[in-house]
Amino acid sequence: MKKIILLSILILLIPVTHVSASEDTTDGDITLEKAEIKQYGLPFLDMPFIDDNKLDRLIESLDAKLYQEPINATLDEKGEIIDGEPGLALDREKFQDSFRAFFYSDNGKELKVPKKQIYPTVDSELLSEINDQEIGSYVTTFKETNVERSHNIDLASEAINNYVVFPGKTFSFNEIVGERTEEKGYRRAPVIVKGELAEDIGGGICQVSSTLYNAVDLEGIEIVERYEHSKSVPYVPPGRDATVSWWGPDFVFKNMYNQPVLLRAKAEGGNMVVTVYASDTIESASHD
Repeated sequence: MKKIILLSILILLIPVTHVSASEDTTDGDITLEKAEIKQYGLPFLDMPFIDDNKLDRLIESLDAKLYQEPINATLDEKGEIIDGEPGLALDREKFQDSFRAFFYSDNGKELKVPKKQIYPTVDSELLSEINDQEIGSYVTTFKETNVERSHNIDLASEAINNYVVFPGKTFSFNEIVGERTEEKGYRRAPVIVKGELAEDIGGGICQVSSTLYNAVDLEGIEIVERYEHSKSVPYVPPGRDATVSWWGPDFVFKNMYNQPVLLRAKAEGGNMVVTVYASDTIESASHD
């Protein structure tokens, strides 16, 4: 019994050996040599046995190295569909099988890490179906002479443009737009903080979230989270705004329709426009 406990302690104290998998930069292929794979055996055992904890860490590392995010299909400014592109990921199941077979085999010098394509959630076929009819729209205006604020509005508009919200799924403004930072191109512009006008990075994006709120305030959309500014804003009527900030309020809604909805947003010519599209078979949950 004491020997078993001592063996367990020694195994835990052994550092994980760094594995430098070779990579073909021309097509992103990764191969593992036999000597590298043998490092994943448990020590102090007479017969070969794989250390599953180390193998799990290898799988996570390879997946991160191979992963290429798929690109969703989108609509351009003229409403024409731009096809999406598939991404890449580690084929985990196939790799597990290949790794174990290779580990216990005396044949072969290297193992080619298997990849698989991952497809975008929004393809051209889906996009062509859900831009049939307009079910909601709202327009607000802004002064283009305020260059910094206009710039921020444009960036946030691009972030939510072409976004598809599937049935039963929620849309979080903060999650989709992300943190507003200088590194992302956002600039300092006027914001309302506790009823007072100030300047901060990303000033102006509340006009985007407020325009979005009014566009999606529909029968089949459930408003999950919305907060009003501490004072009235000029671009929407009182009580019709949706203030957002990265470390504070968010604007969140849920699609209760039986079909996906498509958001189209643009800031142009002093107009902030959000339009909501769906297929002609869309129906809200209240009609079920």
